[in-house]
Amino acid sequence: MFIIGSPDAVRGFALVGVRGEMVTNREELDRAIDEALADESIDILLLTEDVAGFDRERVDNLITRSTMPLIVEIPGPEGPDPDRPPLSDIIRRTIGVRI
Repeated sequence: MFIIGSPDAVRGFALVGVRGEMVTNREELDRAIDEALADESIDILLLTEDVAGFDRERVDNLITRSTMPLIVEIPGPEGPDPDRPPLSDIIRRTIGVRI
């Protein structure tokens, strides 16, 4: 398991032994994602919602298409974004299947 997220989230997960990468902008996010996808030891990649917003299109595409690692978006330190559509809506728009 590996987390890419805000400093608070990465520090919190580090307390329970989860490695991670703190990012604060789109360039850092894209670099961290590329490195995580290339690391075969990562089976689950967590992305905080606030950081995923830096490159929403890429993150949504990876969530719906990546089989390894499994990519899971989790709420950031501020909690879930009330304006964010549910994952089932994202999947329906992407592949046309309702879950």
